[in-house]
Parts: sequence; C-alpha cells; structure tokens
Amino acid sequence: MNAPATETRKFEAEVAQVLHLVTHSLYSHKEIFLRELISNASDACDKLRFESIANPALSAGDSELHIDVSWDPDARTVTVRDNGIGMTRDEVVANIGTIASSGTKRFLEAMSGEQKADARLIGQFGVGFYSAFVVADKVTVITRRADAPAGEGVKWESDGKGEYSLESVEQAERGTSVILHLKADEDEFLKRWQLRSLITRYSDHVAFPIRMPTEKDDKPTDEFETINAASALWTKPKSEISDEDYQSFYKSLGHDFNDALAWTHNRVEGSQSFTTLLYLPSQPPFDLMMGGRDERKGLKLYIKRVFIMDAAEELLPNYLRFVRGVVDADDLPLNVSREILQHNRQLERIKAACVKRVLDLIEKLARDEPEKFATFYKAFGNTLKEGISEDANNRERIAKLLRFASTKGEGTEQNVSLDDYIGRMAVGQDAIWYITADSYAAAFGSPQLEAFKAKGIEVLLMSDRIDEWMIGSLSEYEGKKLKSVAKGDVPLDEADKKKQEEATKEAEPLLKKLKDLLGDRVGEVKVSARLTDSPSCLALSDYEMAPHLARLLREAGQEMPDSKPTLEINPQHALVKRVETEADEAKARDLATLLLEQAEISAGAQLPDPAAFVQRMNRVLLG
Repeated sequence: MNAPATETRKFEAEVAQVLHLVTHSLYSHKEIFLRELISNASDACDKLRFESIANPALSAGDSELHIDVSWDPDARTVTVRDNGIGMTRDEVVANIGTIASSGTKRFLEAMSGEQKADARLIGQFGVGFYSAFVVADKVTVITRRADAPAGEGVKWESDGKGEYSLESVEQAERGTSVILHLKADEDEFLKRWQLRSLITRYSDHVAFPIRMPTEKDDKPTDEFETINAASALWTKPKSEISDEDYQSFYKSLGHDFNDALAWTHNRVEGSQSFTTLLYLPSQPPFDLMMGGRDERKGLKLYIKRVFIMDAAEELLPNYLRFVRGVVDADDLPLNVSREILQHNRQLERIKAACVKRVLDLIEKLARDEPEKFATFYKAFGNTLKEGISEDANNRERIAKLLRFASTKGEGTEQNVSLDDYIGRMAVGQDAIWYITADSYAAAFGSPQLEAFKAKGIEVLLMSDRIDEWMIGSLSEYEGKKLKSVAKGDVPLDEADKKKQEEATKEAEPLLKKLKDLLGDRVGEVKVSARLTDSPSCLALSDYEMAPHLARLLREAGQEMPDSKPTLEINPQHALVKRVETEADEAKARDLATLLLEQAEISAGAQLPDPAAFVQRMNRVLLG
C-alpha cells in the first residue's frame, strides 16, 4: 500500500530527549553542523559513484558529482545540496529517522546517574544530521533517489521538537537538498566568508568539488565556483608528490613557517585500510611542554577525506605529541558527533601503526642523517624520554634513541647513546653507570664520580629535569642494569674490599664522633669508596629520590617526606683530619656540619638554614 502524499508524524518522547541532548550538549563547536551535512552529502555522492559502476544509468545526464553550499540572507537560510544517490520516502524515514529506532530507549536508559551529564558517551546512532538543529529552528530536506521518477521526490520538514512532516513533491534533479532556517542569533552563517572558512577548515579534502555562489554587492549570484581542493595530497602516490609539495602541505597543516625536518607517508591495505602522513617538526611549538591535552594539535583525523577532529590524542601517545600530520581511515566507528572516537581494536591498530612509523622515522634519522637527528633531539629529546615511562611496549626502542652527555663524551653535548656506552664498557663491567643532577656542571663536578673517574669507568651525565623520573622506569637496557653512582654500594674488587674494610675499622672513632656531632641530621656516617679528592659526599639508598629532584618538587608545592642522608667521608682529606683532631667541641661541630652541608650542596639539596651556613663558614675561616 502506498504511503499518503502528505503525512505528519510525531516524534516519540525518547526522540525528543535525544534531540535535546544533541542540540544542547553534544557539539563543542556549533559550526560543526556544516561539516556533518557536507559529510553526509559526500557519502551520498560516494554511494552514487559506487552504484553507477553496475548501473551507469544512475548518473546519466549529470555525471559530475558535486556539493553546493549556498545562503540566502533575505530568507535567512543555508542550503547544502548534493547530486548524489538521493533517497526514497522509506529511506528518508529510515536514514533521517535512525534516531527513532529501538536503540534510542536503551541509550536513554544507559544515560543514567552521572552519565547524564556526559553526552560524549552517546554511541553510534548515525544522527549527525540532527546537528543542524544547533543553529536552525526549522530544517527542510528535499530529495529524490537517482533511479526514481521526478514525481517521487520527498520533502521532510521539522522544527526538531514534537513532530515532522513528510510530503511527496515533484523533483526534477536527483540528490538531496538540506535547507536550514537559521535561528535569530545565527547571522554569522549568512556570510559567505564564514561559510567558506568553515568549508576550508573542515572539508577542504573532500574528494568531490564543494561549490559556492560568487558574491556581488553582498548578495549571492547564480554563478558557482569550487572552493575546496577536492584532492587530498596524502591520497596521491608518493611518486607524484615532490618534496616541495610535502613541505607546503606541512606548513598549511601545522601553521609553521619552518620546513619539516622529515616525514613518512604510508598506505596500509587489508581488512582495515588507512593512510598516514606524519611529520617531524624542526623546532618545538612554544606550548609543547604545557602538557594539557587541549593544547595538542598533533594529528588531524579524516575518514574518507572528511575532516573529523584535531588534536587526535587517540592516535598517538602523549610523548609523541610533537608529531604533526594526517591519518585518513576508510572506516572508523564514531559517536554521534564525530568528535569523540569510540575505542576499539581498529583504533588501537592505527595507533600502533602511527607509533611504529614515527619511531621508524626517528631511527632512520639517527642512522642515516645524524645532523638532522641532533636537531630533532635538541628540540624533542626530553619529550621522547616521557615514553620510557608511558610506553612499555616500545621502551627498548625509545631507549635506543636517547642520548646523554658522558664523562667520555664531548663536553655538554648529549650525543652518547646507550649502545655507544655498552660498546666501550670495560671487561667485567656489568652495569651502565649514570648520575643525575640539575646541571651538567653539577653532574660532571660531583664528588660521587671521583672513584669512577680514577678507575676509568664511563658515567652518563643526566642533567635534564625529567631524567631522574625517567630513569625510574628504565632499570636495564640490553641486559645491562642501569645504576646510579650516588646510590647503593660501589662495586669493589677483592683488593679494594680489603682496603675499604681496613679503612672503616681504622676510622671507627672518627665515624662515631661525626655521628655524635651531627645527631639527627644524618642517618649514618661511613667511609666512602667513591671519594678520592673531596672530603665528603651523600650516598642514597637504591629507592631514594635525588636531592635536586626533591627540591624541585617541594618548590612546586609537593609534600616530600623527610629523609636522613648517609654521609660518606674521605678519612685522608685534610678537612676530615681537622675534625678528628679538633678538641674544641663547638669548632668540631662547625667542621662536621660543613662536611655535611657541602655534601648536600654538591648533591643539589637545599640547605635548611643558608644564613647559619655562612656564619659557620666565616667562623671556620677566621678560626
């Protein structure tokens, strides 16, 4: 039985609730309605192009597929028209009315309790069309399917509240027109430049021409011009893209005046197909280290060349946030707004592929273009170090890319890899030794290095703020333990062990005297195996935080537990001998305290009373 020519249908109560969510909660930027409607139009053109393969008559007489966006300032309307596949009456009810399916009630039931406030949880209801009601108080759809006669056009109209109407109309051309009757306060969308800028931003790489009327005297004319590229650079074969093309695209993509340092362009085919074009910038943006996800604009996600979202953190982990580029998937499940991706295996596969491509690219720079790699590492080395903690699956690959200064390196230059270090290890050495400090000078001049320098053992000098935190997740590399020269016991051969035992036994009265003089300020006083020239240093337990990092955390307002350090001394040093022979208890206490305080300063700790330190130093100097 044929449907009546005109009918009015009421929305179910649940549908009205969903529409309320869509129009008031769902979209973070209301202009996204244009992206949604152009995306739907692009889908309609894609469907016609596909069906025309088997039935060429569908596109007969109008084979140039396109999407037209026009506006009428007098009628206060914006129209998005395509000459794609179009819809029958039943398809209008099914497609535009998807929101009225039985899933709607289940969705509303799921949106209970705290979830009610978070409309991002909406699943895949296919209702991007309803974003039109964000800016329009009435929407009209006029459509005819390509294989239907002109008399079977359909007009759908609704104010998005209680009901919608369906009417049979005469429609000479195939395809669909969506007419938005704008709300009173949405005048910005009646300006050609605004519509054009939105199309350029969101839909420039839609594969079909997007046309707009030219303008004369602030009024649209009957002449149309194409305003989008209608060709996505990343979809072209690499052989057809010049370096200049890649660089030009990068600059428009990342709003960067500088050339990209390197890029990787790949197409993955299979059960899930997608294209990636990823760039390494030559220098960091000013807000790279701000850390907030809202600032990230690393990757742009497209689905079939339709722009979906900026700042796609779902596609790259945070430690690779400096990467710029495009991911274009043939298909991905989105939620209703297209803004929040649903997490699933497809997404994880794309993310893993992106991470692999980026690390491959950085490794290639390190191997083949050391100068470019040095530029990259200077800009992004600290950010990359975050991956040691964040990405356990790729920890070994990331560690291989890290570079450090070293006691056998070239000054402050961070150019020694862990592989370089292992290649220079002495016979019998079973650990990679390092020291952390708040500057290169503090690391290189630390008294804790003295015994290692004397024995010719290389030590990595880590002076970036992230190093102490990063090294907590990097306990070993290529089977070699990473050990701090400031923590735990120093490895000794049998001869050295014997000397250490004898020195400790001989210094027992001195150690007791120092512990008595310093009281609760130290946990223990020991004879050091680390020192050869300096009088004292601090020694930490294997799990104790370095003093310079503890100081930074306190300055940042973090509560830090009080710890009693172990003071190590060099009994052969003249200053230590003065403590040993000093009979005046007050002077001996000053000397002992200075031994502790200079050890704390060398380790990057903050003195509890700097004024008292100065007075004490003056007393000893004048003593």
